[in-house]
Amino acid sequence: MISSADSIKKSNQLSTAKLNQGLTLNQMQLLSYAIYATQQDGSTTFIKADFEKKFGLGEYRTEHAKVDAQRILSIQAGFEDLENDTFEYWNVFRKMKYDKGTFTFLWDPEITPHILDLKDKYVLTDLTITANFKSGFSWTLYDYLRGLYGCWYVSLTKEALMKLFGVEDKKSYQSNTGKLKQAVLDVAISEINEFTELDVKYEEIKQGRSIVGFKLLWSTGKGVHKASQKQMDILRSIVDAVFGDALMYAGINDKTNRERAMQIVRDFQHMKSHFLRPEVGLTADKSSELARKASEDLDALNYLLDAEGMERLEASVPLFNWLED
Repeated sequence: MISSADSIKKSNQLSTAKLNQGLTLNQMQLLSYAIYATQQDGSTTFIKADFEKKFGLGEYRTEHAKVDAQRILSIQAGFEDLENDTFEYWNVFRKMKYDKGTFTFLWDPEITPHILDLKDKYVLTDLTITANFKSGFSWTLYDYLRGLYGCWYVSLTKEALMKLFGVEDKKSYQSNTGKLKQAVLDVAISEINEFTELDVKYEEIKQGRSIVGFKLLWSTGKGVHKASQKQMDILRSIVDAVFGDALMYAGINDKTNRERAMQIVRDFQHMKSHFLRPEVGLTADKSSELARKASEDLDALNYLLDAEGMERLEASVPLFNWLED
C-alpha cells in the first residue's frame, strides 16, 4: 500500500538519471523532502523539524545541514548514451539556503517539468517506505528499478553497477567483488525485499571464474509475459526510422515546430537508451505501450515534416495483432 499523501513523483527519466549517485542517506532524504515540499503546495521552503519528523531522524544539527546543503547544490541530472556519443547534464538546484532551522531552495527550470505537472507516466515513491532504509544503497537501487517500470531484468557490468552506487573509486571493491556484493548489493537487495513491494534477486555474470557483471531480476510477486521478438522488431523499426537522418530535424525552419520535433527526438533517445538495450528485458505490456507511443510520435514528426514540405519518415513495421499477440 502506497500513501499518496506521503509520496513524491518523479519522471521516469529523472528516476533513472543516477540522481542519488554519491549521496549519503541523509542527503537523499533532503533531496526527496525538497521534492515533497514542492509537490505538496508549491513551496520552496521547509522547516528542519518537519524534515526530521518525516524520516524519524534524531537531532539534525546545523553543521550537518551545511555539509548536506552544499552537496545537494552540486547535484546534476545526467542522461547519457555513450554508445551513440551523446549526453546531457542539468543542474538540479540554482540555490539552497539554511537560516535558523528553515531550508529555502530554488529549482533549476530544466528540472521542474520532471517533478511538477506529471499527469501520465511517473515514478511514485512513498517516503514512509524509504524512511525504513538504513543504507543509501537501498534507496539508489529502489529508485533505479522503479524508474525501469515495465522491465523485469537488467544486466549491468561490475563497473556499471559500481557507478550506479557511486563506489567506483573504492579500491577494495575494484579488487574484491565479494566485498562489493556483501557490503553494497546484498545490503540494498535485503532492505528492498524487506520493506518494499519489490522482490529482487540477482545472478552473477561470469567470464571463466571471474565475476564481470550482475543480472538484476525483480517483480512484485505477479507473473508477467516477456515481450515477443515481433513486438521488439516493431519498436526498433520505428526508432530506426526516426534516427535514420537525425540532422534533418534541425532543418525545420519554423521555430515552434523545430523545438517540438527535437523534443520528440529526445523522447525517442530516452526510449532507445533505456529500453532498447540488449541488457534490458521488457514485459509484453511495456513493449506494447512503448510501440503505441512511438507510433503516435512518428505520426507527429511526419505532420511537422509535411508542414515544412520535407520528406516523410517511413518505418517498415510488421503486421501485429495488438489484441491477440
